[in-house]
Amino acid sequence: MLEPFDDSYYMKKALQEAEAAYEKGEVPIGAVIVIEDRIIARAHNLTEQLNDVTAHAEMQAITAAANFLGGKYLQNCTLYVTLEPCQMCAGALYWSQISRIVYGAKDEQRGCGVMGTKLHPKTKILGGVLEQEASALIKRFFIQKRNLN
Repeated sequence: MLEPFDDSYYMKKALQEAEAAYEKGEVPIGAVIVIEDRIIARAHNLTEQLNDVTAHAEMQAITAAANFLGGKYLQNCTLYVTLEPCQMCAGALYWSQISRIVYGAKDEQRGCGVMGTKLHPKTKILGGVLEQEASALIKRFFIQKRNLN
């Protein structure tokens, strides 16, 4: 059994959020934000449901965590997200001063690493946690979407 403080434990929670997005017909990306071994925000993509291109899982999680903490900075927090953040989300994460980002699958086309987006100098980033699970969910979603069209 996985224990809290284990990156895989929290990434599984983010994958549960991604599954919720999948069930709603959203691109299946999920996120959780953790501080001191406590999940303070859970989110998933809502771009279709809200008709809002900015309603990415990370953006939803940043807002929820900031509301929980009562401030705009997410210092001492870790974001677990199933896909490498895009340029927009990385920019928001920069301004939030989040301490750590852990992602599952790499986004070879739009990920912040590919795009050369800078994160806050104090932010640490780790990729590849439960990468196969996160990648498989996204691939399954797009295969299904292509077969329906």
